[in-house]
Amino acid sequence: MENSRIQNILFFTTLVIVTLLFLYLLRPFFFPVFWAAVIAGIFKPLFRRLNEKLNRPTLSSALVLMAVIFIIILPGGIIASLLFTESVQIYHSLGTADSAVIEKKIASITGVIKNNPHLARLHINESLLTEKFAEIARSISNYIFVNLKDLTQNTILFIVQFAVMLYTLFFFIRDGNKFLDMAMRFFSFGQNREKILYERFVATARSTLKVTLIIGGLQGFLGGLLLWFTGIEGALVWGVVMVLTAIVPVVGCSIIWAPAGVIMLLTGHIWEGVMILIVGVLVISMVDNFLRPILLGRDVQMHPLLIFLSTLGGISLFGFSGFVIGPIITSLLLAIWAMYDQFYRDTLS
Repeated sequence: MENSRIQNILFFTTLVIVTLLFLYLLRPFFFPVFWAAVIAGIFKPLFRRLNEKLNRPTLSSALVLMAVIFIIILPGGIIASLLFTESVQIYHSLGTADSAVIEKKIASITGVIKNNPHLARLHINESLLTEKFAEIARSISNYIFVNLKDLTQNTILFIVQFAVMLYTLFFFIRDGNKFLDMAMRFFSFGQNREKILYERFVATARSTLKVTLIIGGLQGFLGGLLLWFTGIEGALVWGVVMVLTAIVPVVGCSIIWAPAGVIMLLTGHIWEGVMILIVGVLVISMVDNFLRPILLGRDVQMHPLLIFLSTLGGISLFGFSGFVIGPIITSLLLAIWAMYDQFYRDTLS
């Protein structure tokens, strides 16, 4: 009996150690594998329909992979290429060599503030305000430069991770049910609870991406078009930034168009500033208010405050991928607490 107990302890200790080593081994590829799992879950119905007609899983998986490339990856690559080109131009216009030009433009803004009879009562320190604006402009310039430099230096790493994501995605699409059955067998909670958690994972990821691509894409397009029409430099970059900021509920892309409209007003571009603010409030913001509840529907049963906090928390911890990871973690947490409330609380009380 004692010998059997020792053997069990050794076995489970070895199991934990080997599992942790395996997870550590996969740590560099966490995000490629995560995105492969998310995309495979979203395109699983398409694979099922194709495979029912073709009855060839490998061919069906390859066709779905091609669809993913043409629908998501190829347009994203084109946008990224355009964004890269325009970001370089913005960096050169904001570079340290042009700091005098930056300070001249900032001085014109602070001069308008100083000469305004209403704002003059605030006794704003013009030199301090100019210095702070210049510091912000240089920080933006340096941020763009550092990220562009990292992107070019880590090209090989990016290509490797992208290849891993595509390769993993192919097998997740083709053999996803086998992997899922294996995971559910190893982590069985009973009463199909693991299936509920998987369905919540897929539903949250699908809804989050749907909201981001549709709402963010529409707001980014409208915002970029608006900034281009009003003559703001780097409209494409700011449009893409609006797509990214649209993933944050409530605040969204207003953190881009609202300051842009105010600055245009302060610099004397009255009709441009008024147009940006009016279109931003009545059109761009309304896109989010009307479409988000419709697109989310009942897929994500979360309070808007939880969505807001989990999105920001996910981005702060996991970077860009956090806008999906954060809501997924919160959704799984709510599902587990619901299971506790349904199955365990009455038993324990």
